[in-house]
Amino acid sequence: MIPIGDNQRSRTTPFVTWGIILLNVAVFLYMLSLTTTLTGTRREIVNGLRDQTVGVCYGFETDPTEANRFVCEWAFQPKEWFDSLSGESEPTEGALRVLVTIVTSMFLHGGWLHIGGNMLFLWVFGDNVEDRLGHLKYLAFYLVSGIVAALVQGFINPDSIVPVLGASGAVAGVLGAYIVYFPRATVRVIIPFFILIFIPIPLPAFIMIGLWFLQNLFAGYATIADAADPGGGVAWFAHIGGFILGMVVAFLYSGRRTRTQAAPRWHG
Repeated sequence: MIPIGDNQRSRTTPFVTWGIILLNVAVFLYMLSLTTTLTGTRREIVNGLRDQTVGVCYGFETDPTEANRFVCEWAFQPKEWFDSLSGESEPTEGALRVLVTIVTSMFLHGGWLHIGGNMLFLWVFGDNVEDRLGHLKYLAFYLVSGIVAALVQGFINPDSIVPVLGASGAVAGVLGAYIVYFPRATVRVIIPFFILIFIPIPLPAFIMIGLWFLQNLFAGYATIADAADPGGGVAWFAHIGGFILGMVVAFLYSGRRTRTQAAPRWHG
């Protein structure tokens, strides 16, 4: 199911949500500008792979290109991060660069579908959560959701050197808050049939988001036995951790007095 809008009206302009989306798009476009081809002689490529693997990629083997090096520098690698935090490893470029990856990683994406899906969910659901929390608290909430999501994924497999990147964990926090604040809102979703046919269906938010969470929960536990890469390439537990944090924050934060639901107005 792909959400394309909801009927929950916002009383304020979602500047923070728009800013986060623009920043993610800008970083993604920059990543697209980096080279993905190997250059140099065979010896130079082999030496580059060795130096990159034992250096910035912390044991993770990938082609020594500008794009891959950028991901290794700014994505979250659980083992590298925990080793730097505990002082067991002193990266050649300094521990601070490694520690901030728990934040920078949530602004990196691995492809058009990756960033498109995350930003669409944020566009549909983020404005109402920002309206409820206020701009600054929403920004702090978004960043903390992403950090906690990364930590949950890291705790599942702290020895993993596979880079974790994407806004999914932070966006999951937004979904968790949304389902608490606006469970009776209506979300308009499309379900693709035979690739080219899309049928729009209105669903209550608690059903649409609830099904999304159950999918992630089942997928996460179905793949937890894979010790090498729990999740099979998808950070399922980052989604789960971010979502649960979002719900907890929404329950604990009283914020403004609950207001009556506004007249429906589709957006997104």
